[in-house]
Amino acid sequence: MTVVVVGAGLAGLTAAADLAARGIEVTVLEARDRVGGRMHGIEVVPGRWADAGAAYLGERHTELLSLMAESGLKTVPTTMDGESRFALGGAPARSVPGRFPPLSGVALGEMFDLLDEVTRSVRPDAPWLTPDAAHLDAMTAAEWADANLKHEDSRQFFPLFLGEMMAAAPADVSVLHMAFYLRSGGGLRYLNAFAGGAQEWRIDGGAHRLCQALAAGLGDRVRLSEPVTAVEQDDEGVVVRSTGGGTRARAVVVALPPVLADRIDFRPGLPAPRSGPRTAPGCAVKVHLIHPSPLWREQGLSGWSVSNDGPLLSTVDDSPADGGAGILTGFVTGEEAHRFATLSHEEQRAAAVGHAARLFPGLPEPIGFHVTDWVNDPYSKGCYAALFGPGDWLSLGPGLTAPHGRVHWAGTETSTEFFGLMEGAIRSGHRASAEAAARL
Repeated sequence: MTVVVVGAGLAGLTAAADLAARGIEVTVLEARDRVGGRMHGIEVVPGRWADAGAAYLGERHTELLSLMAESGLKTVPTTMDGESRFALGGAPARSVPGRFPPLSGVALGEMFDLLDEVTRSVRPDAPWLTPDAAHLDAMTAAEWADANLKHEDSRQFFPLFLGEMMAAAPADVSVLHMAFYLRSGGGLRYLNAFAGGAQEWRIDGGAHRLCQALAAGLGDRVRLSEPVTAVEQDDEGVVVRSTGGGTRARAVVVALPPVLADRIDFRPGLPAPRSGPRTAPGCAVKVHLIHPSPLWREQGLSGWSVSNDGPLLSTVDDSPADGGAGILTGFVTGEEAHRFATLSHEEQRAAAVGHAARLFPGLPEPIGFHVTDWVNDPYSKGCYAALFGPGDWLSLGPGLTAPHGRVHWAGTETSTEFFGLMEGAIRSGHRASAEAAARL
Protein backbone atom coordinates (compact mmCIF):
# COMPACT_ATOMS: atom_id res chain seq x y z
CA MET A 1 0.00 0.00 0.00
CA THR A 2 1.15 3.53 -0.67
CA VAL A 3 -1.16 5.71 1.49
CA VAL A 4 -3.62 4.76 4.23
CA VAL A 5 -6.38 7.21 5.09
CA VAL A 6 -7.83 6.87 8.58
CA GLY A 7 -11.47 7.95 8.64
CA ALA A 8 -14.14 7.86 5.91
CA GLY A 9 -15.76 11.17 6.70
CA LEU A 10 -15.85 13.94 4.11
CA ALA A 11 -12.23 14.98 4.73
CA GLY A 12 -10.84 11.45 4.53
CA LEU A 13 -12.84 10.52 1.45
CA THR A 14 -11.81 13.75 -0.28
CA ALA A 15 -8.15 13.00 0.44
CA ALA A 16 -8.50 9.41 -0.74
CA ALA A 17 -10.28 10.42 -3.95
CA ASP A 18 -7.56 12.99 -4.69
CA LEU A 19 -4.82 10.38 -4.17
CA ALA A 20 -6.60 7.81 -6.31
CA ALA A 21 -7.02 10.40 -9.07
CA ARG A 22 -3.23 10.86 -9.01
CA GLY A 23 -2.78 7.13 -9.57
CA ILE A 24 -1.63 6.53 -6.00
CA GLU A 25 -2.66 3.33 -4.23
CA VAL A 26 -4.86 4.18 -1.27
CA THR A 27 -6.79 2.33 1.43
CA VAL A 28 -9.38 3.96 3.70
CA LEU A 29 -9.96 2.48 7.16
CA GLU A 30 -13.22 3.46 8.86
CA ALA A 31 -14.35 2.50 12.37
CA ARG A 32 -18.07 2.77 11.61
CA ASP A 33 -20.14 0.41 9.49
CA ARG A 34 -20.90 3.34 7.16
CA VAL A 35 -19.08 6.20 5.46
CA GLY A 36 -19.77 9.87 6.10
CA GLY A 37 -18.64 10.55 9.65
CA ARG A 38 -20.55 13.60 10.82
CA MET A 39 -22.53 13.61 7.56
CA HIS A 40 -25.29 11.11 8.22
CA GLY A 41 -28.66 10.61 6.58
CA ILE A 42 -31.71 8.90 8.05
CA GLU A 43 -34.66 7.69 5.98
CA VAL A 44 -37.63 9.24 7.76
CA VAL A 45 -40.29 7.91 5.39
CA PRO A 46 -39.73 5.66 2.37
CA GLY A 47 -37.60 7.53 -0.14
CA ARG A 48 -37.29 10.70 1.99
CA TRP A 49 -34.12 11.45 3.92
CA ALA A 50 -33.17 13.94 6.62
CA ASP A 51 -29.73 15.20 7.52
CA ALA A 52 -28.91 13.92 10.99
CA GLY A 53 -25.52 15.65 10.80
CA ALA A 54 -24.03 18.35 8.58
CA ALA A 55 -26.66 19.84 6.29
CA TYR A 56 -26.32 23.44 5.09
CA LEU A 57 -24.18 25.29 2.57
CA GLY A 58 -23.91 28.60 0.75
CA GLU A 59 -22.38 30.12 -2.35
CA ARG A 60 -19.00 30.71 -0.69
CA HIS A 61 -18.58 26.97 -0.20
CA THR A 62 -16.95 26.65 -3.59
CA GLU A 63 -15.09 23.37 -3.06
CA LEU A 64 -18.24 21.70 -1.77
CA LEU A 65 -20.28 22.95 -4.71
CA SER A 66 -17.59 21.75 -7.12
CA LEU A 67 -17.50 18.29 -5.56
CA MET A 68 -21.29 18.11 -5.66
CA ALA A 69 -21.28 19.01 -9.35
CA GLU A 70 -18.75 16.26 -10.06
CA SER A 71 -21.01 13.81 -8.22
CA GLY A 72 -24.18 14.97 -9.99
CA LEU A 73 -25.78 16.33 -6.82
CA LYS A 74 -27.98 19.41 -6.67
CA THR A 75 -29.02 21.90 -4.01
CA VAL A 76 -32.47 22.64 -2.63
CA PRO A 77 -33.28 25.91 -0.84
CA THR A 78 -33.76 26.07 2.91
CA THR A 79 -37.38 27.20 3.11
CA MET A 80 -37.93 30.28 5.28
CA ASP A 81 -41.27 31.64 4.02
CA GLY A 82 -43.61 32.68 6.81
CA GLU A 83 -43.35 34.00 10.34
CA SER A 84 -40.88 32.81 12.98
CA ARG A 85 -41.75 31.70 16.51
CA PHE A 86 -39.92 32.89 19.60
CA ALA A 87 -40.32 31.70 23.20
CA LEU A 88 -37.92 33.72 25.34
CA GLY A 89 -37.66 34.66 28.98
CA GLY A 90 -40.47 32.38 30.11
CA ALA A 91 -43.03 34.17 27.94
CA PRO A 92 -45.44 32.21 25.71
CA ALA A 93 -44.30 31.70 22.14
CA ARG A 94 -45.17 34.51 19.76
CA SER A 95 -45.02 34.94 16.00
CA VAL A 96 -42.73 37.52 14.45
CA PRO A 97 -42.12 38.43 10.79
CA GLY A 98 -38.59 37.55 9.77
CA ARG A 99 -35.96 36.08 12.06
CA PHE A 100 -35.12 38.97 14.39
CA PRO A 101 -36.16 38.08 17.95
CA PRO A 102 -38.68 40.22 19.86
CA LEU A 103 -35.98 41.65 22.10
CA SER A 104 -34.33 45.03 22.39
CA GLY A 105 -32.95 45.89 18.97
CA VAL A 106 -30.46 48.27 20.54
CA ALA A 107 -29.16 45.64 22.96
CA LEU A 108 -28.79 42.97 20.28
CA GLY A 109 -27.24 45.46 17.89
CA GLU A 110 -24.61 46.30 20.49
CA MET A 111 -23.98 42.58 21.07
CA PHE A 112 -23.44 41.91 17.38
CA ASP A 113 -21.21 44.98 17.07
CA LEU A 114 -19.04 43.70 19.93
CA LEU A 115 -18.90 40.24 18.41
CA ASP A 116 -18.02 41.71 15.03
CA GLU A 117 -15.22 43.76 16.59
CA VAL A 118 -13.54 40.80 18.29
CA THR A 119 -14.12 38.61 15.22
CA ARG A 120 -12.40 41.06 12.91
CA SER A 121 -9.38 41.23 15.24
CA VAL A 122 -8.53 37.55 14.73
CA ARG A 123 -5.98 36.28 12.22
CA PRO A 124 -7.95 33.58 10.40
CA ASP A 125 -4.85 31.92 8.92
CA ALA A 126 -3.11 31.62 12.30
CA PRO A 127 -5.36 32.59 15.23
CA TRP A 128 -2.58 31.93 17.76
CA LEU A 129 -0.68 34.87 16.19
CA THR A 130 -3.60 37.26 16.70
CA PRO A 131 -2.66 40.41 18.62
CA ASP A 132 -3.64 39.84 22.25
CA ALA A 133 -4.08 36.11 21.47
CA ALA A 134 -2.96 35.05 24.96
CA HIS A 135 -5.66 37.16 26.59
CA LEU A 136 -8.38 36.08 24.18
CA ASP A 137 -7.43 32.41 24.50
CA ALA A 138 -7.43 32.51 28.30
CA MET A 139 -10.97 33.91 28.58
CA THR A 140 -14.12 31.87 28.00
CA ALA A 141 -16.98 33.20 25.91
CA ALA A 142 -19.09 33.14 29.09
CA GLU A 143 -16.60 35.42 30.86
CA TRP A 144 -16.53 37.71 27.82
CA ALA A 145 -20.33 37.95 27.90
CA ASP A 146 -20.34 38.72 31.63
CA ALA A 147 -17.86 41.54 31.07
CA ASN A 148 -19.38 43.04 27.93
CA LEU A 149 -23.10 42.34 27.69
CA LYS A 150 -24.98 44.61 30.09
CA HIS A 151 -28.56 44.32 28.88
CA GLU A 152 -30.66 41.34 29.97
CA ASP A 153 -31.88 40.76 26.41
CA SER A 154 -28.38 40.36 24.98
CA ARG A 155 -27.27 38.19 27.91
CA GLN A 156 -30.33 36.00 27.30
CA PHE A 157 -29.81 35.72 23.54
CA PHE A 158 -26.02 35.23 23.46
CA PRO A 159 -25.96 31.53 24.50
CA LEU A 160 -28.73 30.78 22.00
CA PHE A 161 -26.76 32.45 19.23
CA LEU A 162 -23.57 30.58 20.15
CA GLY A 163 -25.45 27.30 20.36
CA GLU A 164 -26.89 27.80 16.89
CA MET A 165 -23.62 28.90 15.31
CA MET A 166 -21.15 26.55 17.02
CA ALA A 167 -23.12 23.98 19.07
CA ALA A 168 -21.23 25.38 22.05
CA ALA A 169 -21.96 26.37 25.60
CA PRO A 170 -20.26 29.75 26.26
CA ALA A 171 -18.25 28.29 29.14
CA ASP A 172 -16.73 25.62 26.87
CA VAL A 173 -14.93 27.82 24.34
CA SER A 174 -12.32 30.52 24.52
CA VAL A 175 -13.04 33.95 23.10
CA LEU A 176 -10.27 33.31 20.57
CA HIS A 177 -12.00 30.16 19.35
CA MET A 178 -15.40 31.83 19.20
CA ALA A 179 -14.03 34.75 17.21
CA PHE A 180 -11.95 32.53 14.93
CA TYR A 181 -14.89 30.22 14.21
CA LEU A 182 -17.07 33.14 13.19
CA ARG A 183 -14.29 34.74 11.10
CA SER A 184 -13.30 31.46 9.46
CA GLY A 185 -16.87 30.74 8.42
CA GLY A 186 -17.27 34.07 6.62
CA GLY A 187 -18.28 36.36 9.48
CA LEU A 188 -21.19 36.17 11.87
CA ARG A 189 -23.69 37.73 9.48
CA TYR A 190 -22.88 35.27 6.68
CA LEU A 191 -22.92 32.29 9.02
CA ASN A 192 -26.25 33.33 10.49
CA ALA A 193 -28.01 33.95 7.17
CA PHE A 194 -30.22 31.68 5.10
CA ALA A 195 -30.78 33.59 1.84
CA GLY A 196 -27.33 34.64 0.64
CA GLY A 197 -25.64 33.02 3.63
CA ALA A 198 -24.09 29.81 4.87
CA GLN A 199 -27.48 28.14 5.42
CA GLU A 200 -29.02 28.97 2.05
CA TRP A 201 -29.17 25.44 0.65
CA ARG A 202 -29.20 21.75 1.50
CA ILE A 203 -28.03 18.87 -0.66
CA ASP A 204 -31.00 17.35 -2.47
CA GLY A 205 -31.67 13.93 -0.96
CA GLY A 206 -29.29 14.46 1.96
CA ALA A 207 -25.67 15.48 2.47
CA HIS A 208 -24.69 11.85 3.08
CA ARG A 209 -25.11 11.22 -0.65
CA LEU A 210 -21.89 13.12 -1.33
CA CYS A 211 -19.87 10.78 0.88
CA GLN A 212 -21.59 7.77 -0.64
CA ALA A 213 -20.67 9.00 -4.11
CA LEU A 214 -17.01 9.48 -3.13
CA ALA A 215 -16.93 6.04 -1.51
CA ALA A 216 -18.51 4.43 -4.57
CA GLY A 217 -15.69 5.85 -6.68
CA LEU A 218 -13.14 4.26 -4.36
CA GLY A 219 -14.87 0.88 -4.29
CA ASP A 220 -13.24 -1.84 -2.19
CA ARG A 221 -10.45 0.53 -1.21
CA VAL A 222 -12.78 1.60 1.63
CA ARG A 223 -12.81 -0.86 4.53
CA LEU A 224 -15.58 -0.41 7.11
CA SER A 225 -15.88 -1.54 10.74
CA GLU A 226 -12.12 -1.39 11.12
CA PRO A 227 -11.06 1.03 13.91
CA VAL A 228 -7.41 2.05 13.86
CA THR A 229 -5.53 1.51 17.10
CA ALA A 230 -1.90 2.35 16.30
CA VAL A 231 0.36 3.99 13.71
CA GLU A 232 3.97 2.78 13.78
CA GLN A 233 6.70 4.45 11.73
CA ASP A 234 10.07 2.95 10.84
CA ASP A 235 12.81 3.51 8.28
CA GLU A 236 10.86 1.66 5.59
CA GLY A 237 7.52 3.33 6.03
CA VAL A 238 4.56 3.03 8.34
CA VAL A 239 2.31 0.27 9.63
CA VAL A 240 -1.29 1.14 10.49
CA ARG A 241 -2.70 -1.24 13.08
CA SER A 242 -6.45 -1.83 13.06
CA THR A 243 -8.89 -4.49 14.16
CA GLY A 244 -8.32 -6.03 10.72
CA GLY A 245 -4.56 -6.39 11.22
CA GLY A 246 -1.59 -4.33 10.04
CA THR A 247 -1.50 -2.35 6.79
CA ARG A 248 1.88 -1.13 5.50
CA ALA A 249 2.10 2.18 3.67
CA ARG A 250 4.52 4.94 2.78
CA ALA A 251 2.33 7.68 4.29
CA VAL A 252 -0.82 8.10 6.36
CA VAL A 253 -3.58 10.72 6.36
CA VAL A 254 -5.40 10.82 9.70
CA ALA A 255 -8.80 12.44 9.16
CA LEU A 256 -10.29 12.28 12.65
CA PRO A 257 -11.48 14.83 15.21
CA PRO A 258 -8.63 15.81 17.58
CA VAL A 259 -9.88 13.87 20.62
CA LEU A 260 -10.20 10.67 18.57
CA ALA A 261 -6.78 11.12 16.96
CA ASP A 262 -5.28 11.23 20.46
CA ARG A 263 -6.67 7.75 21.13
CA ILE A 264 -4.39 6.25 18.50
CA ASP A 265 -1.05 4.90 19.72
CA PHE A 266 1.55 6.72 17.62
CA ARG A 267 5.07 5.29 17.58
CA PRO A 268 7.14 7.36 17.83
CA GLY A 269 4.82 9.46 19.93
CA LEU A 270 3.41 12.79 18.82
CA PRO A 271 5.48 15.85 19.79
CA ALA A 272 2.26 17.44 21.10
CA PRO A 273 -1.27 16.12 21.62
CA ARG A 274 -4.04 16.84 19.15
CA SER A 275 -6.40 17.97 21.94
CA GLY A 276 -6.09 19.50 25.38
CA PRO A 277 -7.80 18.99 28.73
CA ARG A 278 -10.28 21.78 27.88
CA THR A 279 -11.07 20.54 24.35
CA ALA A 280 -14.77 19.67 24.42
CA PRO A 281 -17.12 17.85 22.05
CA GLY A 282 -19.47 19.92 19.96
CA CYS A 283 -22.66 19.98 22.01
CA ALA A 284 -25.33 19.00 19.50
CA VAL A 285 -28.24 16.58 19.50
CA LYS A 286 -30.41 16.68 16.40
CA VAL A 287 -34.11 15.84 16.59
CA HIS A 288 -36.45 15.20 13.66
CA LEU A 289 -40.23 15.35 14.02
CA ILE A 290 -41.88 13.87 10.95
CA HIS A 291 -45.34 14.88 9.72
CA PRO A 292 -47.25 13.97 6.55
CA SER A 293 -46.60 17.49 5.25
CA PRO A 294 -45.24 20.82 6.59
CA LEU A 295 -48.39 21.53 8.59
CA TRP A 296 -46.96 24.70 10.19
CA ARG A 297 -47.02 26.40 6.80
CA GLU A 298 -50.85 26.25 6.88
CA GLN A 299 -50.65 28.74 9.77
CA GLY A 300 -48.29 31.04 7.87
CA LEU A 301 -45.25 29.83 9.84
CA SER A 302 -41.81 29.11 8.42
CA GLY A 303 -40.92 26.37 10.91
CA TRP A 304 -38.09 28.52 12.25
CA SER A 305 -38.17 29.04 16.01
CA VAL A 306 -35.88 30.03 18.86
CA SER A 307 -36.53 29.17 22.48
CA ASN A 308 -34.51 29.30 25.69
CA ASP A 309 -36.64 26.96 27.77
CA GLY A 310 -35.47 23.80 25.96
CA PRO A 311 -35.06 21.27 24.73
CA LEU A 312 -35.51 22.51 21.15
CA LEU A 313 -33.44 25.66 21.30
CA SER A 314 -34.10 26.21 17.60
CA THR A 315 -36.10 24.53 14.85
CA VAL A 316 -36.07 24.75 11.07
CA ASP A 317 -38.19 23.38 8.22
CA ASP A 318 -36.12 20.72 6.42
CA SER A 319 -38.98 19.26 4.41
CA PRO A 320 -38.08 17.87 0.96
CA ALA A 321 -38.71 20.29 -1.85
CA ASP A 322 -40.84 17.81 -3.80
CA GLY A 323 -43.13 16.99 -0.89
CA GLY A 324 -43.73 13.61 0.65
CA ALA A 325 -43.09 14.61 4.25
CA GLY A 326 -42.95 17.51 6.65
CA ILE A 327 -39.64 17.48 8.50
CA LEU A 328 -39.24 19.78 11.49
CA THR A 329 -35.62 19.65 12.61
CA GLY A 330 -34.86 20.60 16.19
CA PHE A 331 -31.43 21.54 17.49
CA VAL A 332 -30.56 20.77 21.10
CA THR A 333 -27.25 22.48 21.79
CA GLY A 334 -24.91 23.71 24.51
CA GLU A 335 -25.59 22.64 28.09
CA GLU A 336 -29.10 21.52 27.14
CA ALA A 337 -27.60 18.89 24.81
CA HIS A 338 -25.79 17.18 27.69
CA ARG A 339 -28.98 17.10 29.77
CA PHE A 340 -31.16 15.89 26.89
CA ALA A 341 -28.68 13.14 26.01
CA THR A 342 -29.13 11.56 29.46
CA LEU A 343 -32.88 11.03 28.95
CA SER A 344 -34.45 7.81 27.75
CA HIS A 345 -35.84 7.79 24.20
CA GLU A 346 -39.38 7.97 25.59
CA GLU A 347 -38.47 10.96 27.76
CA GLN A 348 -36.77 12.67 24.81
CA ARG A 349 -39.84 12.17 22.65
CA ALA A 350 -42.20 13.51 25.30
CA ALA A 351 -40.03 16.57 25.91
CA ALA A 352 -39.47 17.38 22.23
CA VAL A 353 -43.03 16.74 21.05
CA GLY A 354 -44.45 18.72 23.96
CA HIS A 355 -42.12 21.62 23.22
CA ALA A 356 -42.97 21.60 19.51
CA ALA A 357 -46.67 21.70 20.39
CA ARG A 358 -46.10 24.82 22.51
CA LEU A 359 -44.12 26.46 19.74
CA PHE A 360 -46.55 25.52 16.96
CA PRO A 361 -50.08 25.36 18.42
CA GLY A 362 -52.27 22.74 16.83
CA LEU A 363 -49.36 20.66 15.61
CA PRO A 364 -50.44 17.01 15.99
CA GLU A 365 -48.34 14.11 17.20
CA PRO A 366 -45.60 13.35 14.66
CA ILE A 367 -45.79 10.17 12.61
CA GLY A 368 -42.06 9.72 13.11
CA PHE A 369 -39.49 10.80 15.68
CA HIS A 370 -35.71 10.50 15.44
CA VAL A 371 -32.87 11.54 17.75
CA THR A 372 -29.20 11.69 16.73
CA ASP A 373 -26.95 12.12 19.76
CA TRP A 374 -23.60 13.48 18.60
CA VAL A 375 -22.41 14.31 22.12
CA ASN A 376 -21.98 10.64 23.03
CA ASP A 377 -21.17 9.28 19.57
CA PRO A 378 -17.97 7.24 20.10
CA TYR A 379 -16.60 7.90 16.62
CA SER A 380 -17.28 11.64 16.43
CA LYS A 381 -17.06 13.00 19.95
CA GLY A 382 -19.41 15.83 19.19
CA CYS A 383 -20.79 17.81 16.29
CA TYR A 384 -20.53 20.28 14.56
CA ALA A 385 -16.82 20.22 15.46
CA ALA A 386 -14.50 20.01 18.46
CA LEU A 387 -14.70 23.03 20.76
CA PHE A 388 -11.36 24.60 21.62
CA GLY A 389 -11.35 25.70 25.23
CA PRO A 390 -9.10 28.16 27.07
CA GLY A 391 -5.47 27.70 26.08
CA ASP A 392 -6.15 25.31 23.21
CA TRP A 393 -5.34 27.57 20.28
CA LEU A 394 -2.02 28.74 21.70
CA SER A 395 -0.90 25.21 22.59
CA LEU A 396 -2.49 23.20 19.76
CA GLY A 397 -2.83 25.64 16.87
CA PRO A 398 0.78 25.71 15.60
CA GLY A 399 0.85 21.91 15.23
CA LEU A 400 -2.62 21.19 13.87
CA THR A 401 -1.43 20.67 10.31
CA ALA A 402 2.29 19.99 10.90
CA PRO A 403 3.12 16.46 9.62
CA HIS A 404 4.44 13.95 12.14
CA GLY A 405 6.97 12.17 9.98
CA ARG A 406 4.88 10.22 7.49
CA VAL A 407 1.60 11.18 9.19
CA HIS A 408 -0.49 13.98 7.69
CA TRP A 409 -3.60 15.53 9.19
CA ALA A 410 -7.05 16.23 7.75
CA GLY A 411 -10.47 17.01 9.16
CA THR A 412 -12.49 20.19 9.42
CA GLU A 413 -10.73 21.01 12.73
CA THR A 414 -7.44 21.34 10.81
CA SER A 415 -8.82 23.89 8.36
CA THR A 416 -8.43 27.59 9.02
CA GLU A 417 -10.98 28.16 6.23
CA PHE A 418 -14.58 27.29 7.14
CA PHE A 419 -13.56 25.48 10.32
CA GLY A 420 -16.33 23.16 11.48
CA LEU A 421 -18.16 23.12 8.14
CA MET A 422 -18.28 20.67 5.23
CA GLU A 423 -16.31 23.18 3.17
CA GLY A 424 -13.51 23.14 5.74
CA ALA A 425 -13.42 19.33 5.70
CA ILE A 426 -13.02 19.24 1.91
CA ARG A 427 -10.29 21.87 1.89
CA SER A 428 -8.40 19.96 4.59
CA GLY A 429 -8.64 16.77 2.52
CA HIS A 430 -7.22 18.52 -0.53
CA ARG A 431 -4.33 19.92 1.53
CA ALA A 432 -3.48 16.63 3.24
CA SER A 433 -3.58 14.63 0.01
CA ALA A 434 -1.27 17.14 -1.67
CA GLU A 435 1.18 16.85 1.24
CA ALA A 436 1.13 13.05 1.11
CA ALA A 437 1.53 13.01 -2.67
CA ALA A 438 4.48 15.39 -2.43
CA ARG A 439 6.15 13.04 0.06
CA LEU A 440 5.72 10.12 -2.34
